[in-house]
Amino acid sequence: RDNAELTAVQKEVEAGEALLRQAGARPNPTLDVRGSKQFGGTDNSFMIEGGLPLELGGRRAARVSVAAKELEIRRLAAAEAERELAAEVRNKFGEALTAILKLQFTEKTLSLARDNVDLVAAQVAEGRRPPLEQNMETVELNRIRALRESAEAAVELRMLELKNLLGIDPRQPFAIRGELAQMLDTIPPESTAVERAIDTRPDVQGARAVEALAAARGGQARAEGRIDGELMLGYQRMRSSFPLMDINSQAGALTTMDERMNFLTFGIRLTLPVRDRKEGMAAAARLEEAAAHSRREFGELTARREIAAAYIRYDKAKRAKEIYRVGVRDQAAANLDVVRQSYELGSKTLLDHIAEQRRFIDIENGYIDALLEVYLARTEILRAA
Repeated sequence: RDNAELTAVQKEVEAGEALLRQAGARPNPTLDVRGSKQFGGTDNSFMIEGGLPLELGGRRAARVSVAAKELEIRRLAAAEAERELAAEVRNKFGEALTAILKLQFTEKTLSLARDNVDLVAAQVAEGRRPPLEQNMETVELNRIRALRESAEAAVELRMLELKNLLGIDPRQPFAIRGELAQMLDTIPPESTAVERAIDTRPDVQGARAVEALAAARGGQARAEGRIDGELMLGYQRMRSSFPLMDINSQAGALTTMDERMNFLTFGIRLTLPVRDRKEGMAAAARLEEAAAHSRREFGELTARREIAAAYIRYDKAKRAKEIYRVGVRDQAAANLDVVRQSYELGSKTLLDHIAEQRRFIDIENGYIDALLEVYLARTEILRAA
């Protein structure tokens, strides 16, 4: 609703509607006013004549057909822009949720790191731990604090990108809600997605519309190459005098002979397609139609390939996410708990504990990335279908 680029595309659709109305308008009549005056004499004439273009050969219907096809292309272009925008918004929404999940996890890790520093500081004060371990825990705490700053920046950047797509001012407060794991619902069978894409995808329909437009332009070229005409209707008045004398019927006096005549003029003006039959335009339209046909076939093939790739990506991403969830994430958490207890009992060093904690952080972030990959693969199926 608020995306300015999409609003601009909608205005172009409205412009196409105006052009269609203009294409249906009939041509204006013509008016021809002429006169003549004799040099050194009294002879003169005056004529007024109107013309009405006939648009023979289906010119108007061909023009309207071309405008209608162009309007359909504009509408499909707007629908395609909506489809791409919807996919981009879904992707940015998922990326923003992912960044928020990572920030929440980093904040939780930071809280545990603070507790570890306080615990080790107390143990150092009691003499149970060497001061070096307190310094090592402090270094790890500061490292996690730096990770938190990066995670917070990632959230803010993703939110700015999402605001931009939604047409929201960057300074305006904005929040999103949702659970990334709950958005990974079922998807339609691949065959259903392919059928839907071929029938309804705006870019595929747009390729068909371009093919139809080329055919309509060919029909317009043929119509323009036919004979055309214009009906003519007018009035003419002429006055002629002669070097002879005549008797005025009213006064009975001699006067110069003078003739005044009034005429009704009518006829038809033809445009003969003798020198220009628009053969070049017709040939160009046929070639454009053949090119559009090839592009349409390639577009359908591309749609099938995009859907097949999206389903492969989804299946693999879903498998990877399950492996992370079942065989990696839970085991890594258990390993960290064991190493922490072993460190507290003295059988493991602080370096072992820190290394295991870093490994767990990497695994947890990898699991969040796996969730995002499943989400993005699903949105790609929605976009492709």
